[in-house]
Amino acid sequence: MTPANYQERQLRDVVTFEKGKPPAQQPYFGADAERYLTPDYLRGGNSAELVKPGANAIYVNDGDAIVLWDGSNAGEVMRGRSGVLASTMSRLSHGAEFDRAYFFYAVKYWENYLKGQTSGSGIPHVDKEIFGKLTVIEFEKPEQTKIAEILSTVDRAIEQTEALIAKQQRIKTGLMQGLLTRGIDEHGNLRSEEADWNYTSVGRHLRTIEQGWSPDCENVSAASGQWGVLKTTSVVWEGFRYHENKLLPPHLKPRKRYEVKVGDVLMTRAGPNSRVGVVAFVYETQPQLMLSDKLYRLIPDNSLDAEFLVLALASERTQRYLSTLKTGLAESQTNISQDIVRSLQIPLPCKKEQVQIAKTIRSARERLYSDVRLLAKMRLLKTALMQDLLTGKVRVTPLLSEPEEASA
Repeated sequence: MTPANYQERQLRDVVTFEKGKPPAQQPYFGADAERYLTPDYLRGGNSAELVKPGANAIYVNDGDAIVLWDGSNAGEVMRGRSGVLASTMSRLSHGAEFDRAYFFYAVKYWENYLKGQTSGSGIPHVDKEIFGKLTVIEFEKPEQTKIAEILSTVDRAIEQTEALIAKQQRIKTGLMQGLLTRGIDEHGNLRSEEADWNYTSVGRHLRTIEQGWSPDCENVSAASGQWGVLKTTSVVWEGFRYHENKLLPPHLKPRKRYEVKVGDVLMTRAGPNSRVGVVAFVYETQPQLMLSDKLYRLIPDNSLDAEFLVLALASERTQRYLSTLKTGLAESQTNISQDIVRSLQIPLPCKKEQVQIAKTIRSARERLYSDVRLLAKMRLLKTALMQDLLTGKVRVTPLLSEPEEASA
């Protein structure tokens, strides 16, 4: 081969499949114990159970390509760690013509396709015949290494951003709990002791509660300029998702009084237990979207800041109490009445402090969501790079002759 050429190879011609085996003893803490590599652990779990390997155990090295062979997520491709392989997975061994890191990405490229091609009437599993017909490109070894370096760099950036998001989420949760119990002083600092606030029922500080309308709708989202009805999935703990709606048929006249506006406080009224009582503040939306009858709009009076109301209703204390008041079947369909919503108890600092608390949480939320958006862009970048680099559409051969600093 020359740097301008490459060879397309079918996996059945270049790999050996080695299926994991059950351990001889589990758990096991002897001197010869090994980590048991389960899917959860290989996805980034913190610890692996120790086991006694069987005589036919499949040992894995860091960086080996592993395929989840059986189960609901069959076809998932993971990077191996040192240990013995669980029985639901297979290790892919290949020859020296492939760089190990490159080969992992070359197989990972087919992951979504594999997941859609599983077979089996009971437990899904990877179809070995289909898997064997998949192709990987055998570039020259230096080009493989450079492709792997590029994709690994993006992966590291994704992992660092994921860790930062998890950290910011913990900070936001702790900050919210602190602010709703200790409050914030005139300098914008969290008070050192619990605030001496009165608790009051939500109903005493609401002008009204509105419940929407749920006509038969088309199961497509309303575009700009079309009327739609919001689904309950538009209100989630992460915020308001206005794209979660159904298109109102043209023969039905919209009820404009139910149109959702920026600044609204929305709460889910009916649905599965975990989805009832969820609250969100509408920071942005598109015009011509209506409340469904499974959603409430809470309209506070002048004594209650709308953003603070959402924080208070979302607090662990309020949600724990609300869970005791829901009616219906806990695992399928539950409801909360307007009277239940009005009876919920929330803290009531002065209006100025409510606004300051909401502003502080909003700033933390915006920092978090900024990194969430960055993470989404990185994942799209990785997908595009894999499509370009692993198919030969874009070559990295010019980088091979560049100095190390320029290449980096």
